[in-house]
Amino acid sequence: MDLHLNDRVELKKQHPCGCKTGVITRVGMDIKWRCEGCGREIMLPRSKAEKSIKCILEGDAGQ
Repeated sequence: MDLHLNDRVELKKQHPCGCKTGVITRVGMDIKWRCEGCGREIMLPRSKAEKSIKCILEGDAGQ
């Protein structure tokens, strides 16, 4: 999966706050995303993050 900084993503499962969307804030071996509902930031290993992302909604691909 090709993830970029500031991509909006939809997750397969909702965050405990009830929101299913977030914004990618860090890309590397770990992926950090910020929940759009409550603003909490979550850092996951890239493999686990890619499994939990359903689709990329929109984003700045840096191109």
